[in-house]
Amino acid sequence: MLLFVVAYLGGVLTILSPCILPVLPFVFARGDRPFMKNGLPLLIGMALTFAAVASLAAVGGGWAVQANQYGRVVAIVLMALFGLALLLPGLSERLARPLVGWGERLSASAETTGAGGSPRSAFGTSLLLGVATGLLWAPCAGPILGLVLTGAALGGASVRTSLLLLAYAAGAATSLAGALLVGGRLFKAMKRSLGAGEWIRRGIGAALLCGVAAIALGLDTGVLAQLSLAGTASVEQALIDKVRPRDESTLVTTGPDSTVMMAPGNAMMAANTAMRAEGGGVAALPVEDQAPSLDGAVQWLNSPPLRMDALRGKVVLIDFWTYSCINCLRALPYVRAWAEKYKDKGLVVIGVHAPEFAFEKKLDNVRKAVKDLQLDYPVAVDNDYAIWRAFRNEYWPAHYFIDAQGRIRHHHFGEGAYDESEQVIRQLLAEAGQGAMPAELVKVEAQGAQVAADGANLRSPETYIGYERAENFVSPGGPVRGKVHGYTAPSRLEANQWALGGSWTVGGQSAVLDKARGRIAYRFHARDLHLVLGSTTPGHPVRIKVTIDGKPPGDDHGIDIDAQGNGVVDGQRLYQLVRQRGAVADRRFEIEFLDPGVEAFAFTFG
Repeated sequence: MLLFVVAYLGGVLTILSPCILPVLPFVFARGDRPFMKNGLPLLIGMALTFAAVASLAAVGGGWAVQANQYGRVVAIVLMALFGLALLLPGLSERLARPLVGWGERLSASAETTGAGGSPRSAFGTSLLLGVATGLLWAPCAGPILGLVLTGAALGGASVRTSLLLLAYAAGAATSLAGALLVGGRLFKAMKRSLGAGEWIRRGIGAALLCGVAAIALGLDTGVLAQLSLAGTASVEQALIDKVRPRDESTLVTTGPDSTVMMAPGNAMMAANTAMRAEGGGVAALPVEDQAPSLDGAVQWLNSPPLRMDALRGKVVLIDFWTYSCINCLRALPYVRAWAEKYKDKGLVVIGVHAPEFAFEKKLDNVRKAVKDLQLDYPVAVDNDYAIWRAFRNEYWPAHYFIDAQGRIRHHHFGEGAYDESEQVIRQLLAEAGQGAMPAELVKVEAQGAQVAADGANLRSPETYIGYERAENFVSPGGPVRGKVHGYTAPSRLEANQWALGGSWTVGGQSAVLDKARGRIAYRFHARDLHLVLGSTTPGHPVRIKVTIDGKPPGDDHGIDIDAQGNGVVDGQRLYQLVRQRGAVADRRFEIEFLDPGVEAFAFTFG
């Protein structure tokens, strides 16, 4: 509801912008006529037309975001075009000329005759003039509208988007109605403000073009990473976080090596799990809810789009995951094994990939992860969180068990309880009329980062690098938000403290290295150490060197580095950097980046 109020107020404030001046003559031209038959229908037509045109822009923006592999080029071109339009009023007029011409022709037609040459009614004429005015207004709107359109592009255009746009249009119509009643005095006052507003507009345009040039020339990879539609833009990441909120004060442990994030208010739901019954089975499984739709995925991998109603008669396991999540990776060997073992018995496994970080929206990254992880079952790429919201999900990983009648009968959040989950699958298959099940439960031999955590020695928590969720950061002076800054790492760190060294730009979700030879140090206690990393410039790998207590890791190296600690960041993913083979103790981990342009997101441990 608050967003609708903000959108309405944003529309009300549009009248303060000089950009609205071309619309005002259409409004004031009918100021000497009855408001209910002339002014009101004009404003209604204008608001409805604007909402329709802006809805088309939202759909187009969603397409641009989903075409992530072209995001960098699209971002630079659109920014340059926008900057030129701000700087050069003539160019802005030419770009808007098709809409303006259409609106003027429609206006002229409205003022003459109706169909068959008969005079139009005052209401109909004014409504048609409102349509024309809406077309003139569409190219000119404020920052609140930009936020609405950005949210629509990232979260998917919907009826709610159109209602938000309508609220914005209604706000503008309200202020214009006031202008219509007050008369031309407001119009004259706004004309006097046009000169200053035009110079401000040109200054913004010039600054934007300078930024575009720096980005296009690769002079500032940190800015490029934040502005590219394919990168982890702060607006996009913030919208992702709002779609699936996480509350770090409510950690839920569901097993010795199983931690998931939970939003407030769902503790009762998490506790509603089927308990083991005597004899190795599970208790009677309640009907929790009807399974919601699988509509809304931006892409399906390994399968054409699936519908829940077409899966009736099958037992379905829905696995919510994302490819940089260590908890998800450790659960995947079991999900993969169940899919293979029970597919001939009527089990359908569907992975729903819902990104945590913005780079996980990129289809090429998801395709590569699905291939590398050897996932042969259908995967729905849920970039817009449509399926996530339909299930009211808040967790990675999350498993929902659906019976042959399309009802959710069981769920499990986090790692662990694999035998219990398999027993649920077997029970639902038996209910569906399947014959005898294989005698043994699955046994997996996981490799690399998919090996289960050493819970007995796990004393270091998941740690985020961006300032919004960073904890235990001890570089002197703390993080400098959003600016290039030189950091130093103390020679001594206490348990679970970490620090940066070198020139970094620390953003809300990540930190970007601006110059070569930067470092990250962490004193940890766990068998495994992982770090989510990526290069800000696709195709430009970053060389790394890892030490443990100041020495090469030797046998304690992870799968992504060698015994000397050497490795390469060649994609946006989770990297396993340490796996201790001997006794686990407090260790000082350091990673040095020999090239600039790396982006660091989060530490995880196992």
